[in-house]
Amino acid sequence: MRAPLNRRVFVIGYGAATPLGGTFADTWARAVRGEAGFRRVTRCRVESVCDVVGEIPDWDPLTLDFVDAKEIYNWNGAFVILTMAVCREALAHAGLPMNKETGPRTACLIGSAINGADAFRAAMLQLQERGPLKVSPFLLPNLCANLPSGKAGMLLGFTGPIFSPQGACASGNHAIGIGARMIRDGDCDFVLAGGVDTPILPEIIHGFTNMNATIKVHPEDRAYADPSQASRPFSHDRRGFVLSEGAGVIVLAAEEMLSRHGLRPRAEVMGVGWTSDAYHFTKPNPETIIRGIREAIGDAGLSPQDIRYVNAHGTSTPKGDLVEIDCLRAVFGKHLEKIPVSSNKSQIGHTLGAAAAIEDALAIEGMQRGIILPTINHRPDPRFPDIDCVPNEAREKRHDMVLSNAFGFGGTNCCIVFRGAS
Repeated sequence: MRAPLNRRVFVIGYGAATPLGGTFADTWARAVRGEAGFRRVTRCRVESVCDVVGEIPDWDPLTLDFVDAKEIYNWNGAFVILTMAVCREALAHAGLPMNKETGPRTACLIGSAINGADAFRAAMLQLQERGPLKVSPFLLPNLCANLPSGKAGMLLGFTGPIFSPQGACASGNHAIGIGARMIRDGDCDFVLAGGVDTPILPEIIHGFTNMNATIKVHPEDRAYADPSQASRPFSHDRRGFVLSEGAGVIVLAAEEMLSRHGLRPRAEVMGVGWTSDAYHFTKPNPETIIRGIREAIGDAGLSPQDIRYVNAHGTSTPKGDLVEIDCLRAVFGKHLEKIPVSSNKSQIGHTLGAAAAIEDALAIEGMQRGIILPTINHRPDPRFPDIDCVPNEAREKRHDMVLSNAFGFGGTNCCIVFRGAS
């Protein structure tokens, strides 16, 4: 194999669809106002006290100009068309055209936690109700993890490598980390990296409920009358995460491509740290999380004191939030008291494989604008007296070095350090 080129890697654009909005711009506008995107489920019918979810508002694929009703019917794994839309938004935001020069040098890495589970559900219903001949011939493609990237390439015209990093809830960061390495080494010049999940399905909702992962909204809970308060990371009364749908895509570029194509750098990928727990399928392992954070900072050539903001995984689960804070204390020591630590999941919930990429985009936009997004719905936990979680309102603060944490089921951890770029 040829020697790596050791190129620097920059973020040049991003797109997102979240419970706060169908585009990144809509998401940011509501996030900075301190709003949440939660409501009682409308995508399906469930019999669950975990019926508060995050749904992309007004999401209707029929309004997209690149699909028709037949295309939507065939590609009923909703993550496919959603990925196509967000990839297109991300390329437009980056100002990167796909042509004979850029297309072959552009890769697409979109991770997912549950892939086309909705397509499989539809096929099972058809099999049970109408027989085997009514199972869609598109079922298997709808289940393929690489199909969202493949369909995005058919729409947008890139022909570099496409695959799906499967890192559960850390998938988005895994995609960005792998994409950055591919650009650094010279395998491609551009990468669309991120994640997507559309998990608002009865089986998924009930499964998370029965494993006590999502919040149970009983009448005495403050979210019963106001679903927007369901996700409250680092609060004393946090009771589980809010299941959400969404997609996030980050566009990466090699340094020398910026001037060649007139592209604007928004951040630099400085360091990546990835580990696995070898511990439990849901319970986090502090030792390996600490190592992942330290490896990301070390890969960036930095010390912990150089980090100016932590975009936390912050799921709003009693155990998960506590372990993450303890890990940050182990890495940063007393310096942690000086570092804002906030969680976007307080506003968008947990979008599973999409979470890290969406949160990275929000963090990078915050660096560009000198704003740190808040942890809304916050009520202090006496176990976190040393933590500045940016409670309830966005904060104006110039900062240029961000640590983004992402952890997933199966014990997979991926942390990334970004530096702001003007």
